[in-house]
Amino acid sequence: MNSFGRLFRVNVFGESHGESVGVNIDGIPAGIPLTQEDFLPDLSRRKAGAKGTTPRKEDDLPHIKSGVFNDHTTGAPITILFENNNTRSTDYEKLREFPRPGHADFVATAKYGGFEDYRGGGHFSGRLTLNLVAAGVIAKKILGENITVRATLTEVAGLPDAEKGLEAAIAAKDSVGGIVECVVEGLPIGLGEPFFDSVESTIAHAVFAIPAIKGIEFGSGFAAARMKGVEHNDAILDATGKTATNHAGGVVGGITNGNPLVFRVAVKPTSSTPKEQHTLNVKSGEVESFSVKGRHDLCIALRVPVVLEAVAAMALADFMLIEQRSGRIWK
Repeated sequence: MNSFGRLFRVNVFGESHGESVGVNIDGIPAGIPLTQEDFLPDLSRRKAGAKGTTPRKEDDLPHIKSGVFNDHTTGAPITILFENNNTRSTDYEKLREFPRPGHADFVATAKYGGFEDYRGGGHFSGRLTLNLVAAGVIAKKILGENITVRATLTEVAGLPDAEKGLEAAIAAKDSVGGIVECVVEGLPIGLGEPFFDSVESTIAHAVFAIPAIKGIEFGSGFAAARMKGVEHNDAILDATGKTATNHAGGVVGGITNGNPLVFRVAVKPTSSTPKEQHTLNVKSGEVESFSVKGRHDLCIALRVPVVLEAVAAMALADFMLIEQRSGRIWK
């Protein structure tokens, strides 16, 4: 379904070209200061407009409909809506006969019998990452000022220089992917559980809610497969758990060890590419050439960092609330 979390529970709803998209969040403690202005810095980081992003621009103003009174959370579920005002649905009506490669068009029709809202990708659209960013703003408040969550774009089109990567994409008249790294500092020792509720598995669960994410690694990640054991092991230096290296990425046995939590995600190229493609014409039953119209990001990875921070904060806030309820003491 469309919910995530056990105590800090997030439910997303809406469609790209519907009246609005939104999020409902349950389990938020009462008394947290919260106003519309608190959301604006992170929402502006997600906005389009920069080179390589979609020309579609929305105000993206969060309308808080419940759970906040006198600029503080009440303890009741919070509902936030974002209006969709700049849509061009006719771009997608023309493509109804052509399921776009890389998109969910074909599987959505098969699953929902053709009743899905296909405009702009409908409920599958990256537009719904607005909801995740909004939930992340609240999650960061639960984590507190001593815990920082920061994601950065480290690679575009295989190049560490994002500008050069975009230039290569523009020259090829095609879309490109990228890599985004997230670092969380200030976490206590002891968050997470072994096996199914490990920090890695829970964060990965949230991360794959972001459209276009195709891979995740923690610490040394896949490079660990080419290392020796003594090389990969992180030597513990003192009673605080500080380690000489951080190949584990801040997680051992599924539990935070007090060192920075470090993970990276792979973002695929935007599926809606300017290039001519081939796909099944569901009306004729033949494979035909077509091109995608509409307004799309050249590189989705450019807008992923703030969304990645949000889902990481959501997962970690949930762990923090679980620890508080359990009464266990953090070191």
